Amino acid sequence: MTTYREFAMKMVVWSFILAIPYVVRAQNTVLQLWGKGVPGAITNKAYVQGTQWDALGNIRGYSKVSQPDLTLFLADSTIGNGTSVVICPGGGYSHLAINKEGYKVAKWLNTLGVSAFVLKYRMPSDKIMKDKTIGPLQDVQEAIRIVRRNAKKWKVDPDKIGIMGFSAGGHLAATLSTHYNWLTYPPIDNVSAKPDFSILIYPVVSMQDGVTHQGSKKNLLGKNPSKSLIEAFSNANQVDSDTPPAFLVHATDDTAVPVMNSLEYYLALKKWDVPVEMHLYERGGHGFGLGISGTNANWPQDLKQWFQANNYVKNDSVYLFSYFKDNGEDGLHLAYSEDGYTWESLKNDTSFLTPRVGKDSLMRDPCIIQGGDGLYHMVWTVSWTDKGIGYASSKDLIHWSEQRYLPVMDHEKGTRNTWAPEITYDRVAEQYMIYWASTITDKFPETRSVKENGYNHRMYYTLTKDFKTFADTELLFDPGFNVIDATIEKVDDGYLMFLKDETVVPEQKNIKMAYSETLNGPYSTLGLPITGDYWAEGPTSLKVDGKWIVYFDKYVDKEYGAVQSTDLKKWEDISGQINFPKGARHGTVFKVPRGLLSQLKTIK
Repeated sequence: MTTYREFAMKMVVWSFILAIPYVVRAQNTVLQLWGKGVPGAITNKAYVQGTQWDALGNIRGYSKVSQPDLTLFLADSTIGNGTSVVICPGGGYSHLAINKEGYKVAKWLNTLGVSAFVLKYRMPSDKIMKDKTIGPLQDVQEAIRIVRRNAKKWKVDPDKIGIMGFSAGGHLAATLSTHYNWLTYPPIDNVSAKPDFSILIYPVVSMQDGVTHQGSKKNLLGKNPSKSLIEAFSNANQVDSDTPPAFLVHATDDTAVPVMNSLEYYLALKKWDVPVEMHLYERGGHGFGLGISGTNANWPQDLKQWFQANNYVKNDSVYLFSYFKDNGEDGLHLAYSEDGYTWESLKNDTSFLTPRVGKDSLMRDPCIIQGGDGLYHMVWTVSWTDKGIGYASSKDLIHWSEQRYLPVMDHEKGTRNTWAPEITYDRVAEQYMIYWASTITDKFPETRSVKENGYNHRMYYTLTKDFKTFADTELLFDPGFNVIDATIEKVDDGYLMFLKDETVVPEQKNIKMAYSETLNGPYSTLGLPITGDYWAEGPTSLKVDGKWIVYFDKYVDKEYGAVQSTDLKKWEDISGQINFPKGARHGTVFKVPRGLLSQLKTIK
């Protein structure tokens, strides 16, 4: 027999469980959509909203919605770039699967830095609406306008507001995308209801028999809609050149909403040259939400990549720049950039690692790459007149291994220096090539100059798999002139080398290019300089949004410069568009995960 105490405890537990939905929802602001009354509404006290719950007492969905609202899921502005999405859950225009296709999706979007607004829109019904065909459209138009009006307050970009819909919510999203300028109610201002992009997940697009979802069609348009009404709400037929770009997801075995809905919308967008991306999965059926199993579970990752490609979210990777200051006495400096143009120093522009090896204990020209083992490997110039280089490795760029001196030219009699070493990792051979510039007395006398202490460099290299054992040093490149500061990038099926022509007479002091089908050469004859009428050294390169950028040290002018190209043939000087830390000298650009940058930012 249950005692009063046991009964009371059960009531407390159930009270807590039933309170969960309200506690969870209370964490997010909920705005009533129509503060001054719902347009075209019919008062009907008998039409009462229904709420569906799951086994754990969480809100699963709503039916008979007559009072629409917007639940705010604002993203952390430090990880986003202002993109927001209004979400329309599905439910055949009879109910809303608001948890699976609303709240859960909003929370996931927040992890990408995207603010989300879950729309609880009205169910089309003659019992509460003078014109039920436009009731949901009124709600979604106003939802977009509300987000755009409050863009500054909510820290979102008014030009990066998207619409997202699932199933019948996908029809509503597509309707907004093609009918955003329909005057369905008198707006309070001239704020646009046009979304900047649309995301349609197994959407109902057509109202035509044989393609449509009959339940959605009947609920929205009635039992016997006119041909003109069917045409108006068959959204593929309403696409034009002003329709926003779209991302489409569907499963080919969807028996509830045929895949032809997405195909029609895709083809219509292509006809009008509107950007569109579509992902069709062999299996998945209907209503898979964020995806549980099978290939349909991949669509969130595909959407994330689409977001990144269109600058709707920040990339997972950011750019770092390793450099030195003054003569390299204090060691390694790091700066970061989101876009490859503006660079900000880390750790208040103080050193992350103090040099300990070499004749002069310097850390000039620090080159860092991430290897196949996941470690960050760094080499650097330790002295003006040494026969070796410095080496260290790190998991996080904060804690470093013991520094080692690598005597890469110790065997070569007459070696005067080893300058500006770099590393390139060969993923096919699973080995590293370290290369640098050295002058060897009495070699290449035809290009020796009496100026600048008679230095007359060529590029040399060694190979290693573990930075413990090394192949014999060999000549990498003799272009027929004094050359230093080479850096190599993988391009298509070959390798591109950017290097400095160090010739003094006749004066060059510029950056040139060479090409090879294999990493260790032979490299092609060089073309014309890609830099201008100034002395440039220490090139490092990066590809940003399809454009190659080569940065270099304008060491006479004591500033950094850059040139840019889309085809590696025509180069534009963009020195005025970049911004590096004051006093930065010869370094290397590389990518790191955003999480690692967050760690580096904590170091003071």
